Amino acid sequence: MKLTVIGCSGSMSGPRTAASSYLVQARGQGVDGVQRTFSVVMDLGPGSMGQLLRHLDPLDLDALCITHCHADHMVDMVGMHVYRRWNPTGALPPVLTVGPTELLARLQGVDGTPPSETYSTEFTFRTAVPGMTFNVGPMKITPFAAMHPVEAYGYRIEGPSEFRRSRASLAYTGDTDLCRGIEAMSAGVDLLLAEAAFVEGRDNLRGMHLTGRRAGQLAATAGVKRLVLTHIQPWTDPAVPVAEAAALYSGPLEAAAAGATWEI
Repeated sequence: MKLTVIGCSGSMSGPRTAASSYLVQARGQGVDGVQRTFSVVMDLGPGSMGQLLRHLDPLDLDALCITHCHADHMVDMVGMHVYRRWNPTGALPPVLTVGPTELLARLQGVDGTPPSETYSTEFTFRTAVPGMTFNVGPMKITPFAAMHPVEAYGYRIEGPSEFRRSRASLAYTGDTDLCRGIEAMSAGVDLLLAEAAFVEGRDNLRGMHLTGRRAGQLAATAGVKRLVLTHIQPWTDPAVPVAEAAALYSGPLEAAAAGATWEI
């Protein structure tokens, strides 16, 4: 599998990157028996739709997974809707879209449309259910409950490894504090993409975000093989949460950056 950062800025788009959006791809056999690349996007925050076009033709998007309905993680679904419905080559088919219960209503509110607008020609909505796995080509995707002020999920994705004849795994926390669901999701993954919006000693509110230290604690306890910190806010030097995480996690560790890729 391959992970590409489309956007990683926390809470808003930043001067160097769009807000949260991550592309996961894996080679596998389609229903027609032909080998191809399957593509999943996790979150579509502000500015991410435009940046996604640098990496993927939306016609080739197989699934969209939304962690929660705060605008910094889903507002560019409006752009995806426009691109799919009004494409000059013809409307693109609906794409599987998994997320919180209120995702359709949230999209209607952002887009300013009435409840009768269901976007059924652009998205096939499915509510995320913790522990209920679904498949996208060779990838197995499982939602896990997160801890955030709104209904929120993290996603674990398992698929073919780029380096060995076995399965690889990655997990994305979305926005969360430490909780049982996210701990279970992270267990033993090859790569943990963990938000680190808060800084120890500065942001003392609990039940909303991880700090770099708590992300490091999560990675160490879960036995993950690589930790990538993301959702770092524009006013925070990424070196700060990285140093916090390094105090508890001794494995490979770095901060996400727009355009960065990992093959696992």
